[in-house]
Amino acid sequence: MSRNRLIYLPLGGAGEIGMNAYVYGWGEPGRERLILVDLGVTFPDMDTTPGVNLIMPDISFLKENVDRLEAIFITHAHEDHVGAVGRLWPELRVPVYARAFTGHIARLKLEDAGQDPEIVEIVEPWPARVEAGPFKVAFLPISHSIPESAGLIIDSPGGRIVHTGDFKLDPEPGVGEPWDAELWREATAGRVRALVCDSTNVFSPREGRSEAGLKEPIAKLVAAAPHMVVATTFASNVARVKTLAEAGHAAGRSVCLLGRAMRRMVESAVKTGIVDSFPTTVTPEDARDIPRENLMLIVTGSQGERRAASAQLSRGKYLGLEMAEGDTFLFSSKTIPGNERAIGRILNAFSEMGVDVVAEDDRYHVSGHANRPDLEKMHHLVDPEVVVPMHGEHRHLREHAKLAAAAGRSSIVVVNGAVCDLTGAEPHVVEHVEADRIYLDGDILIGALDGIVRDRIRLALNGHVIVQVIVENDEPLGEPWVELVGLPEVGQSRAPLVEVLEEDLGQFLMRAGRKTLTDDETLEDELRKIARKTAQDEIGRKPEVTVVVSRLEG
Repeated sequence: MSRNRLIYLPLGGAGEIGMNAYVYGWGEPGRERLILVDLGVTFPDMDTTPGVNLIMPDISFLKENVDRLEAIFITHAHEDHVGAVGRLWPELRVPVYARAFTGHIARLKLEDAGQDPEIVEIVEPWPARVEAGPFKVAFLPISHSIPESAGLIIDSPGGRIVHTGDFKLDPEPGVGEPWDAELWREATAGRVRALVCDSTNVFSPREGRSEAGLKEPIAKLVAAAPHMVVATTFASNVARVKTLAEAGHAAGRSVCLLGRAMRRMVESAVKTGIVDSFPTTVTPEDARDIPRENLMLIVTGSQGERRAASAQLSRGKYLGLEMAEGDTFLFSSKTIPGNERAIGRILNAFSEMGVDVVAEDDRYHVSGHANRPDLEKMHHLVDPEVVVPMHGEHRHLREHAKLAAAAGRSSIVVVNGAVCDLTGAEPHVVEHVEADRIYLDGDILIGALDGIVRDRIRLALNGHVIVQVIVENDEPLGEPWVELVGLPEVGQSRAPLVEVLEEDLGQFLMRAGRKTLTDDETLEDELRKIARKTAQDEIGRKPEVTVVVSRLEG
């Protein structure tokens, strides 16, 4: 008879930063009852995922076992934890639980995707609990760079799991609950089988700094600026947005929020009572008539997103507003690895305008994640039997495991798709499931392995040749004609590339035998080979080639 087991299975967020999705299960092997913690997205880039809108975790395992899935729990409202709920919930159709602010954002995601927002159930924090199959789950308040973040206390017949979510130990976060060590000590008292813990800042050796420490330096910077001030930060960091707005007001400036995400987060925070008051703002239309020295813009696009307000301002006007020489632009944010080039383009564009840019300055930004000493404090407070690192690239997970081991704690690195059995003397990986990615491409969800994006990359790298041929009664009718996309017009021979290709393809057709001309597949293959060889000789590149054979029957 099979014994019951307690399992942990990350489908996203373990071995990467972003796209968080963590499965917990209890029961007989292969028949466990399951819950899902978070369902987030990550963002594409033009090098590896051109044209893709969003990237989401592959939930094939959950779809195949949806009859075993009890519920989804969302720890907080960052996109990498809640961003996929609207698109992927229809595949799962189970209750979604969250605290008020997070639940409000999740409901907006469902509305945007044409789903019923009332699917999301709002839950009070600890000591309230939600029963989901064999699990009892409580939301335990914790500080982070977005309001109302929560860790989860997950009780099961196989033991207690503490899932930290993203967190920092901030006694003065500005907006949302401060870190309360006594509350966490009370809630996690007793035997904790596993601490599944944020690993993002494991390489940062100093204790984390408080959000409150930014108010004075930001206020001084805004007050001292001679002309218009523009600041960007993560739209979800409501505390930072409020600090920036308060600095603007204190300096006698009118404040304008630019970017849908920025306005949406502030409105959500006010609506759910997270923020009881927010400085008065003006519309972009009114901002155009305010003298520059009396204006402050708080804008989206801290990571260089092309369509966000920061990038659009760097390219010229945005909603009738533009930067000018002597203005100040503040990046009150940290560059996420991979976004350096996009941000660099914006920095240089502003520099060319004569704008004074302040970026990557620790006086004006603090991280929302626990640094190494703070992780050690969390380990000590919870005192788990096992530490399971999550939310980090592989090097972060491995370093976090070493940190736990150095204090004599058992630990294990579990990556996306690995099923970890947490029961027994030592945790161990027992099997693997498919844990790839899903792309939102326009309005359609496609698989990472479908080949669509791969083909798009090949077209971008190699260019495209279209060859059209007409055959009548198994004989070529006229000459082939060629169109080029993304290729030089003239090659090594100094003749137009189209003409060289058409000449070589025409010569082949004149020599081709009946067997070739009567078989579309053979004819297309031969024409494709000749086009690629000619292009290689002329321009040093083998393009993608599409051959269209049209047959006319006499």
